[in-house]
Amino acid sequence: MQKPLKSICIVGGGTSGWMAASLLSSALKGSNIKLTVIESPDIKTIGVGESTVPSMVSFVEACQINLKEFMQATSATFKLGIQFDDWRDQGDSYFHPFGIVGKNINGFDFYQAWLKSLADGNISRWGDYSPNAVMAENERFMLPPQQHQNWVLANYAHAFHLDAVKVAQYLRELCQKRGVTRIEATVKNVTVDHQQFIQDLELEGGTTVKSDFFIDCTGFKGLLIQETLKVGYEDWSHYLPCNRAVTLQTEQFTDPVPYTIATARDAGWSWKIPLQHRTGNGYVFASDFCSDGKAIDLLINNVSGKILNEPQIIPFVTGKRKKIWHNNCLSLGLANGFLEPLESTAIHLVYKTLVHFIKHFPDADFDKDNERVFNQKINADYEEIRDFIILHYCTSARSDTDFWRWCQTMPVPESLSEKIRMFKKRGQITHNSEQFFSSDSWCSIFEGMKIRPEKYHPLINGFHQKSLANTLNENVKSIRDTVLKMPNHHEYIQKHCQAR
Repeated sequence: MQKPLKSICIVGGGTSGWMAASLLSSALKGSNIKLTVIESPDIKTIGVGESTVPSMVSFVEACQINLKEFMQATSATFKLGIQFDDWRDQGDSYFHPFGIVGKNINGFDFYQAWLKSLADGNISRWGDYSPNAVMAENERFMLPPQQHQNWVLANYAHAFHLDAVKVAQYLRELCQKRGVTRIEATVKNVTVDHQQFIQDLELEGGTTVKSDFFIDCTGFKGLLIQETLKVGYEDWSHYLPCNRAVTLQTEQFTDPVPYTIATARDAGWSWKIPLQHRTGNGYVFASDFCSDGKAIDLLINNVSGKILNEPQIIPFVTGKRKKIWHNNCLSLGLANGFLEPLESTAIHLVYKTLVHFIKHFPDADFDKDNERVFNQKINADYEEIRDFIILHYCTSARSDTDFWRWCQTMPVPESLSEKIRMFKKRGQITHNSEQFFSSDSWCSIFEGMKIRPEKYHPLINGFHQKSLANTLNENVKSIRDTVLKMPNHHEYIQKHCQAR
C-alpha cells in the first residue's frame, strides 16, 4: 500500500532553494503535497552560477515560466558557448559551442567524416561546421523558430548569462504566487529519530517545523546533510587543486557578446560573463600557487569598466557528498558538492539532481534501493563533469608557471585516461544518452587543445572523396547563409527582452 508524502521542507533560499520550489510546485501540482521554504535573513547568498548551459532552457520550460519575462527580470543575455583563451598555450584560443557540430553522414559521426576530409586536403576549421560557433563569431542570435526551414535552425542551442540574485528573487515571487509557503527564519536546531531520519526543525524564536522530507539548500555548510546526518565528503582536490575564487562586478560599457570567456591565468583561470546591466568577473585559483592578494590584483588588472563592488573571496573544496540523498533528506546545490564553474555546470547540476529526484520520488516508506539508484545516477553526473573539467588542464601544453607545470604530470582518473586513449587512437568517444556532454563537446576540447587521433574510422574510406568534400562545403555554406540572416545579439535583446 502506498503511503504518499504530505510535505516537503526546503531549507535555504538562494538559486538552489527557489529552483527546487519552482520545479516541484509544477511537478507536484495536484498531489496536495505542501511545499515550504525556510529562508534565513542572516545568511547571504553567494550568487554564483551566472553562466548556464542549455538545460536551463529546459528548466524554464518545465516550470512553465515565460521566457521573455524571465530574461527581463534577470537581466539575462543569451549564451552560445564558451571561448577559451590561453589554455593550450598563451596566445591560443578556441570555442566550445553548444548544439551539434555538422550533420552525421550515412550514420557515421560527423567528426570521423571531417577527419577523412582533412586527410584529403580540407582546410576548414571544426568550428565552421557549428551553427553556434558561427553565430558567436558574428554575434548573431535569434530564438529557434517553431517551423525549421533547414537543419541549421533545428540544431543550434542556447543558454543564458543571468544575475543569480535576481533569479532567486524572481523564482521566490513566482513560488509564493503558486502557494509555496515561505518562512523567514534561521534554523537553530535539527531533531532526528533513532533511524537518523529528520523529524523537525527548531527555528529561532521557538517555532518548530515538521515535514516528511527535507531538501538541504544551506550552501557549503550542509546543515542537514552533513552537520546533522554526517554523510561525509568525497574530496577531489588531488585532481582539481583550484580551491578559491575571487569575484568582481563591473559596469557593462560595450554590447554584451553571446558567450562566456574563460582565460587561463598563472594559477588558474578567469571568467567574464556579460549581462545586460553589468559584467560578472572572477578568478578561480589554487592557493598553493597564488595568494588571495595576488589573485585580487590579477583580477582587478584584467577587468574592463567601472568596478561596482568590493572583491569577494569564496573558498571551496572540489568534490561531492558521499551520499547526496540520505533517508528523508536531499542535498542540493553547494550543499551537495562543488565543481569549479569552468563549464558553467553549477545550475545544471541543481536541475539534474531535481530531475533525478522527481523520477525517483519517494513514498513515505523511503525505499533504500530507490535512494541507492538515485545516488548512483547523480554520482555518475558529477564524475562525468569532473573528468570533462580535468581534460582542460591535463591536455594543456603550458609550462610557464608552477601551476601549469603541475598540470603536466597531474593525476587523471582512469575513467578519463581511457577516454583520452581511445580518442587519440581512433577519434571515438564513448557516450550514452544519460551523459550531459556530447561527443561534439569532447571533440571541441580535444581540437581546441590540438589533439588529433592517429586514425579515423576505417569504413570512412568508402566515401567518395569529391562527394564528401561537396557535402562538407554545403554544410559550411548553409550555416553561414542562415546565420548571417539573423539579427545582432544585442539588438535582438533590446527589441525582445530588454531588462526592466
